[in-house]
Amino acid sequence: MGKIAFLFAGQGSQAPGMGKELAENYKCADAVFNEATDALGFDIKDMIFNGDKETLMITENTQPTIVTMSVAALRVLQEKGINPDVVAGLSLGEYTAHVASGSLDFKDAVKLVRKRGKFMQEEVPVGKGAMAAILGLDADEVREATKKASEFGVCTGANFNCPGQIVVSGEVDAVAKCCEIAKEMGAKRAIMLDVSAPFHCALLKGAGDKLAKEMENVNVYDMQIPVITNVTAEYINSKDDIKGLLEKQVSSSVLWEDSIRKMIADGVDTFIEIGPGKALTGFMKKIDKEVRVFNVEDIASLEHTLAGLAE
Repeated sequence: MGKIAFLFAGQGSQAPGMGKELAENYKCADAVFNEATDALGFDIKDMIFNGDKETLMITENTQPTIVTMSVAALRVLQEKGINPDVVAGLSLGEYTAHVASGSLDFKDAVKLVRKRGKFMQEEVPVGKGAMAAILGLDADEVREATKKASEFGVCTGANFNCPGQIVVSGEVDAVAKCCEIAKEMGAKRAIMLDVSAPFHCALLKGAGDKLAKEMENVNVYDMQIPVITNVTAEYINSKDDIKGLLEKQVSSSVLWEDSIRKMIADGVDTFIEIGPGKALTGFMKKIDKEVRVFNVEDIASLEHTLAGLAE
């Protein structure tokens, strides 16, 4: 029997009504939405179930709503007796991974990511930063393109998602230049993304500093399940490293493909994406077609996953 990893979704997969079906059918899921409302002091349950797309797209709303929905889905799987050998999350999803591991209390995590969203949003004036997806080049080629584009301003690899799909981040002119360079190097496509801020680059260092201050009042606990961090694509050794890594993560590259390869090398053959959307499932198919991949975001996907795991 191989090992199971739980993977947690990042920003961009939010949708009105996400998790509603789970909450209506499982008390443990419904309780999570109520806990989040308690922690934040406003009706986040109503925002998620009945809100509009625009409200959910505001980063300081996006982050806590995704973490809440993901933890609700996690609780259902746990109730069904499905537990992981290792956890990881894409960017924002790393907070949910810590909740799954027991290293962060859910109420603390949801308050923290609301602040994180706010800090990330405020750090760079609108119009100054940009992100772009580079398709069809490998990691080293993208690093070369960002290096050349850096003459025009901050530009760096933000998300190393899977082979042939890498996101770059930085100042508008430099990112636009990087797209041109990437196309000259043979990229299939280089597309500017519709994002509210340039995530995971040096421009967000200040947001990480503010987050660090915020974390001074938060308790972290020993990890009950190993966590692989985006920053290094390695296991976190000690709870003493958690806050520093979460601070750094805001302005560091997300080494997602390397994180997945690390888990596969350690014997993980079943991956369950937990939370809204199937972005991580899509990346998995490009990283390794041999492993089993499931996702849990509603009753149908939950039942499919449980049936698949029982085989």
